[in-house]
Amino acid sequence: MNGARDWMPAIGRDKLAARANLLARLRAHFDARGLLEVQTPLLSRAGSPELHIDSLAVPNAFPDGARGWLIPSPEFHLKRLLAAGCGEVYSVARVFRAGETGRRHNPEFTLVEWYRIGFDLDALMRDIEALLSSLLPAGLLARPAERVTYRDAFLRHARLDPFSASIEALREAAGACNEEEDDRDTLLDRIGALVVYPRLGDGRLSMIHGFPASQASLARIRPGDPPLADRVEAIFSGVELVNGFVELADAGEQRRRFEADLARRVGLGREAAALDERFLAALQSGLPDCAGAALGFDRLAMLALGAASIADVMAFPQDRA
Repeated sequence: MNGARDWMPAIGRDKLAARANLLARLRAHFDARGLLEVQTPLLSRAGSPELHIDSLAVPNAFPDGARGWLIPSPEFHLKRLLAAGCGEVYSVARVFRAGETGRRHNPEFTLVEWYRIGFDLDALMRDIEALLSSLLPAGLLARPAERVTYRDAFLRHARLDPFSASIEALREAAGACNEEEDDRDTLLDRIGALVVYPRLGDGRLSMIHGFPASQASLARIRPGDPPLADRVEAIFSGVELVNGFVELADAGEQRRRFEADLARRVGLGREAAALDERFLAALQSGLPDCAGAALGFDRLAMLALGAASIADVMAFPQDRA
């Protein structure tokens, strides 16, 4: 938008008030359960090593001239608090991810992240369902939540087994233009986004679990054939709202995964940020048995307020920032 009124916010006071009310209810939900709200840094000396997340770099961010990174998630700092004995915590954080734009994406957005001590995947799913059911309008949730495995979701909606389908079958299902694309998880992510997820969460929450072990950068792996990640995603109306894990506490295994992700980034010609050694040291000191989840608050607001885009629930989306 150009012109004299470009300074105006994208939404009016009514939507700002509705968003603020939704946030107050979210805080009341966590406060009633004894979680402590905390604030963590927006600027870190380490970026994300994950293959599909690009952190935003800030040159000369620190007094010693070192480059910094705007956090894509408060996860590493929150786990440092858990390792320090702070108990169950949550954060309402502004986070940043390079190149993420669209109806459900903005490079800067609000991420709500929380951790529950002693929770397994079943307890985490119940916790997520309780939160979302308390925040989404009752009229939207016409049916009880469903739990569906990753495999069953793909069999039902993409007509393929994500664990055994050939790369050629995945390319065809993903509509991959690049015939050289051979990364299984990249193709599965594309099929999920284009074919599977849009068919989930119709009048109810869909809780997907049983992800491939390769899609568990920070989650525990459940032994089996195949081994599965202790991970869940909550979908409503085709929109991914929450991503949660039973948290990996093994510092050596976490380092190995990070280094493998960084090697893949380098192989693809993408920037590789320094590992967060403070986070790894926190894991080494001992992380309590816990599960955590992250909620895209702007997506939640979009659904709760009946908006077509997250830009319709932000005062200043990227085109007005």
